[in-house]
Amino acid sequence: MPSQQKKVIFCMAGMLSFVCALGAVTALGTPLWIKTTFLCKTGALLVNASGQELDKFMGEMQYGLFHGEGVRQCGLGARPFRFSFFPDLLKAIPVSIHVNVILFSTILIVLTLVGTAFFMYNAFSKPFETLHGPLGLYLLSFISGSCGCLVMILFASEVKIHHLSEKIANYKEGTYAYKTQSEKYTTSFWVVFICFFVHFLNGLLIRFAGFQFPFAKSKDTETTNVAADLMY
Repeated sequence: MPSQQKKVIFCMAGMLSFVCALGAVTALGTPLWIKTTFLCKTGALLVNASGQELDKFMGEMQYGLFHGEGVRQCGLGARPFRFSFFPDLLKAIPVSIHVNVILFSTILIVLTLVGTAFFMYNAFSKPFETLHGPLGLYLLSFISGSCGCLVMILFASEVKIHHLSEKIANYKEGTYAYKTQSEKYTTSFWVVFICFFVHFLNGLLIRFAGFQFPFAKSKDTETTNVAADLMY
């Protein structure tokens, strides 16, 4: 492939990585990861509410990795509330999983920025092999994509398996008990998914630029070496 086309492909991949890094930074700090509705079970049972009457006992909230906000309803009007995970909810949430979600999100941002620099370096310079060449681009794309995948898996497990929304809704609520009715992933979560997809796409762009996948290259080299050994 002509070098000019390689430059265009690497510049395109670098710009995609840079946009992903900006999106991941924004996603990390915004409370738009998940939106949930929950029922005030205690209040609904007290008045034996059903049908449309349940709307008076339905609350909602949205939150991210650091803070969130919502509205509780128990038949006596709306009660807005705000919360932060650190330090307010440390006793209520699975701290190790939550910290790992933040950690891998940070690693995703850092590696995506490094990948952006490497793509631009490969586009406008003559990189030497190992980490500055195509192998480094493949490696960064793979690790960054893996981090994005881990962020989604860990956050989804925290929400679904450990019932994070329900724990937040019931935090310091001694009188009323709340039960989650619906949960929907929102903007920030899907930004991380797009980042994961872009890193996968970048790997295809590197291949489209004319560079073999690392495992394919090593296999071809091994075959050549075996043939050479047989000749001699």
